[in-house]
Amino acid sequence: MSADKSTSWSYAEDLPAEDEVMLRARERSFELGVTPIGPGVGAVLTVLAAASKAQTAVEIGTGAGVSGVCLLRGLGPQAVLTTIDVDVEHLRAAREAFAEAGSPANRTRTISGRAGDVLPRLNDGAYDLVFIDADKAGTPRYVEQGIRLLKRAGILIINDALDKDKVANPAGREPNTVAMRQIGKAIRDDERLASAMLPTGDGLLVAVKK
Repeated sequence: MSADKSTSWSYAEDLPAEDEVMLRARERSFELGVTPIGPGVGAVLTVLAAASKAQTAVEIGTGAGVSGVCLLRGLGPQAVLTTIDVDVEHLRAAREAFAEAGSPANRTRTISGRAGDVLPRLNDGAYDLVFIDADKAGTPRYVEQGIRLLKRAGILIINDALDKDKVANPAGREPNTVAMRQIGKAIRDDERLASAMLPTGDGLLVAVKK
């Protein structure tokens, strides 16, 4: 990345203004050892959730609720966010963040469990948006499940799709990097989807189900 592009990227990442709710959610993330999405990614999530007019959304990898709050702020007042995490402490922190954000309890459904076990129990074609921010090893399965869950014109979003800039380097052969590189190409070539890679954060892979 050139100096000018690097400066522009940093400016874009820092431009969104975050309130006390988000700052407290970030503090809880760090206390729990969770790396939250950055402000730039959060802003994109809010915009995509709002633009899609999604009524049902699934989040794979709750963390401490930073991304969930961003999604909820874009979703309509009747929309429901289902968020999945294997760690009950993460879910507890997320529920606290959702409450501080003023989101009624009936707008969120927090599920404790492994995504690989939970996702197959969710209904086909029942969701408008799926956001994946979870373990790289499981992401290929989560992507296929996410496509199954989406309605027509539903949006699939994958965080850290560039794996900290390692995907773009052909010499990068770490298992996580290889997995994310393969996912990017598979989604690009999937005739069910229209997709784009956004350089926001550590890469957001966005796809729409045709």
